[in-house]
Amino acid sequence: MLTLTHKPAAMPTSKAVAKAASKPVTETDQVFELAAELFRVMSAPMRLRIISSLCRAEKNVGELLGEINTTQPNMSQHLNTLFRAGVLGKRREGVQIYYRIVDERVANLCRAVCTQIALEGE
Repeated sequence: MLTLTHKPAAMPTSKAVAKAASKPVTETDQVFELAAELFRVMSAPMRLRIISSLCRAEKNVGELLGEINTTQPNMSQHLNTLFRAGVLGKRREGVQIYYRIVDERVANLCRAVCTQIALEGE
């Protein structure tokens, strides 16, 4: 029988911290950081619903609320997060603000993952 024990990690010394901080950030590191940020933005089911809806067409908040069951403040918060992350663009027409996908990588990633999950569920 295998028994796993948890040993507390040793605290890094100030030399180890300084050495780690002095390592140059590689292009690969930056790619992973950007990918992690993108996954963080897409980690909320509500944001995936919004992205899915906007993949079909540009919509205003009222149209999105007609398709997605949530409150207006919650919808606005998620739209703002997606906009600040560069996933969505917006334009004003009178008093309405219309949102659209501007980062097609996000739409493609969302489609690929959701389609795969749906196929595996069948």
